Amino acid sequence: MQPGIWQILIIAVVALLLFGGRGKISGLMGDAAKGIRAFREGLKGEDDKPNGESVLPRTDAEKEDLKH
Repeated sequence: MQPGIWQILIIAVVALLLFGGRGKISGLMGDAAKGIRAFREGLKGEDDKPNGESVLPRTDAEKEDLKH
């Protein structure tokens, strides 16, 4: 079975959306890559901090516990 013209057009449109220009999906993929990169850098920096410090920001409840 050979692909028809409509199947080829649909595949071309999907490929353009995923990989082409500054489409929404390619922008999302770029943002996901930046997030993964930042996560990896955060893991690398975790070894440099003392055990008592948290990498994540403190919540309001944690701040209240520290005051008491």
